[in-house]
Amino acid sequence: MPDRSYELGGVHVLECATEGPKLQHSRDATDVIARALKQRIPWVVIPVARLGDDFFRLRTGGAGDFIQKFVNYRIHLAIVGDISGYVEASTALRDFVREANRGDQVLFLASVEELVARLKQFRSGSN
Repeated sequence: MPDRSYELGGVHVLECATEGPKLQHSRDATDVIARALKQRIPWVVIPVARLGDDFFRLRTGGAGDFIQKFVNYRIHLAIVGDISGYVEASTALRDFVREANRGDQVLFLASVEELVARLKQFRSGSN
């Protein structure tokens, strides 16, 4: 399945396909961001399966560089899928995910349904 754009929770999103090359480096983020900007899409959804294991090892700096690109371009990012194994293995990652999920720029969510609920919250102003 290729990347697709569609309406989700009242917001236009670009969802990266589950299958495909790993998105690991800041240049990978830039490629995804360019597609979102070209289509004027404010949210990008990336399945956990598209991210390499190093992404979830904060000491490598990969996640920070990748996410910072989205922040710089003001494109919201939702990483969707089960990261419980990574979070259980790293206090730093658990703290990072908790802090990210307090805001609306970068979210780590278990499912697209959770994302829909958060997007509706944001639109209603009750986050």
